[in-house]
Amino acid sequence: MKLGSRGRYAVMAIVDLATFEDAGPVSLSDIADRQRISLSYLEQLFAKLRKADVVQSVRGPGGGYLLKNGADETSVSEIIIAVDEPIQTTRCGEMGGKPCTGRLERCATHDLWRELRLHIVEFLGKVSVSDVISGKV
Repeated sequence: MKLGSRGRYAVMAIVDLATFEDAGPVSLSDIADRQRISLSYLEQLFAKLRKADVVQSVRGPGGGYLLKNGADETSVSEIIIAVDEPIQTTRCGEMGGKPCTGRLERCATHDLWRELRLHIVEFLGKVSVSDVISGKV
């Protein structure tokens, strides 16, 4: 299974944001410092997260970001989907790419790995940011 850096870093950043947002909007530079993620990379991720209504921005002095629906209502899968990070368990392009074997047919284990991906997406859809913060996962 492969989950790229966009998905991992977006989840890390949102968990950080939710942890510190009680004091008000959280700046990306603070998240970047705490999580050791490039600020420019976070800006790209948060543009996608804002577009997907996962976060809202607050402008001006003391501005930053807040979760749009709160930590209890924001799922890990919602974050990963917002940053266009596919959860891939097969080597084929399930979403319209090349077949598994490089030929026209699927590999013998294709259905197994596809079902695994569906279970992973379902699981991450049930895990909230609040669950991650509280260690329930």
